[in-house]
Amino acid sequence: MTMFASLTSKMLSLSTSDHASVVSLNLFVALLCACIVIGHLLEENRWMNESITALLIGLCTGVVILLISRGKNSHLLVFSEDLFFIYLLPPIIFNAGFQVKKKQFFRNFVTIMAFGAIGTIVSCTIISLGAIQFFKKLDIGTFDLGDFLAIGAIFAATDSVCTLQVLNQDETPLLYSLVFGEGVVNDATSVVLFNAIQSFDLTHLNHEAAFQFLGNFFYLFLLSTILGVATGLISAYVIKKLYFGRHSTDREVALMMLMAYLSYMLAELFALSGILTVFFCGIVMSHYTWHNVTESSRITTKHAFATLSFLAETFIFLYVGMDALDIEKWRFVSDSPGTSVAVSSILMGLVMLGRAAFVFPLSFLSNLAKKNQSEKINIKQQVVIWWAGLMRGAVSMALAYNKFTRSGHTELRGNAIMITSTITVCLFSTMVFGMLTKPLIRYLMPHQKATTSTTSILSDDNTPKSIHIPLLDGEQLDSFELPGSHQDVPRPNSLRGFLMRPTRTVHHYWRQFDDAFMRPVFGGRGFVPFVPGSPTERSTHDLSKP
Repeated sequence: MTMFASLTSKMLSLSTSDHASVVSLNLFVALLCACIVIGHLLEENRWMNESITALLIGLCTGVVILLISRGKNSHLLVFSEDLFFIYLLPPIIFNAGFQVKKKQFFRNFVTIMAFGAIGTIVSCTIISLGAIQFFKKLDIGTFDLGDFLAIGAIFAATDSVCTLQVLNQDETPLLYSLVFGEGVVNDATSVVLFNAIQSFDLTHLNHEAAFQFLGNFFYLFLLSTILGVATGLISAYVIKKLYFGRHSTDREVALMMLMAYLSYMLAELFALSGILTVFFCGIVMSHYTWHNVTESSRITTKHAFATLSFLAETFIFLYVGMDALDIEKWRFVSDSPGTSVAVSSILMGLVMLGRAAFVFPLSFLSNLAKKNQSEKINIKQQVVIWWAGLMRGAVSMALAYNKFTRSGHTELRGNAIMITSTITVCLFSTMVFGMLTKPLIRYLMPHQKATTSTTSILSDDNTPKSIHIPLLDGEQLDSFELPGSHQDVPRPNSLRGFLMRPTRTVHHYWRQFDDAFMRPVFGGRGFVPFVPGSPTERSTHDLSKP
């Protein structure tokens, strides 16, 4: 009898737990729907964008839950790094690589890598040094060198979503490419830096250890990129050889999604940077794999990846807004609110200083290397790039929780102050700077029309929605250029040509190598098997029309 009563009580507690989870998920789905509808209604608003809308809805929901629970709780789900890094981040980063205009991205690849990698290290260094200098004067607990370096990596991670929702990559391709590319490389660099700091022994620092640290950093960067490219090429080869479209479009779409996710999980398995891996996997898939599938699969994958990315971004901002009122963490700093405000203000100032310390000097160096005036970054564009990186978001939150909490909870006052300060910086920067983004860009660039990420996706030449010559984007048009179309570019048959136009020279040789070796093996535009009803047959038929 006692055993039966015990079993019954366990089943009831399990049932109650399941019911609570179902209620939480129902509310989250309803809130996501509200974010989409309200975000659409406020699309033309001068101050608002989808990220801020999701944050505000999350905050309002947190207040309601706080009132209902009588000050005991403000969120529905306990923050989990696994939820963020394994389920929410991969679709966002993969879609970024899949939708990117590759020609513009690789034309500015050196500048993007300078901003994203070198700039993040500079920003991390300045924030860490500033934190060491100022935090020791405040009574916030005992932090060692590893903690201060981790703080630098946490607040070096930018969130340029708000700016990208306003910029139009068709009207300002250079600026969009720089902001977008730097954002992705910055996230990857921040996570790699953070993980390296966590796993590195900082008690015995010397020149040899510093070189070992840098070597490990570049090793992770290189191997992560190679893994992403390899996974993308394998998916292209498999789909090209088997040509799933003859049997089922569903298989093509499923294989692309699973291979993309597999690239991220393999990187995590081998302790590499999943962000870099899945980003370059997306680039390779859009260049080869996407052209090996049927037209219906192309349309499906484009919009499926964009939709998953949009939902993941909205979910993250919604949760950050809701978690900002977590009473457990604020209770630790309630006795000294001035200290929490001081820490948040110092961190915000260091973020702005660290950002300026590399944007303007690196832009100056980049301009020196470019002779074409249209490729140079003018002062207004530099201000927009600086502004775009001031906002902090989900990556900073996830890294802060990883460092200063256990399973989303903390019992140390210093750790609680860092969590609440991170929440404050993320909310303040996204709300205040995010609201001012549209007016700032309209002021600096009067011709720039505000647009949303959805419009940007649909107007991208890569998407099937904008087909004029079937499925040829700006990059694929390179293969169909008429003689003389590159007369302004010196022939890269000498060292002089490479020194004058390094990126275009590399692009010229890459295009020759791609057409001669890569596309015949891995597919892509012009090398799809001729099967009745396939994209090749349709494209050939359409191009033959007068």
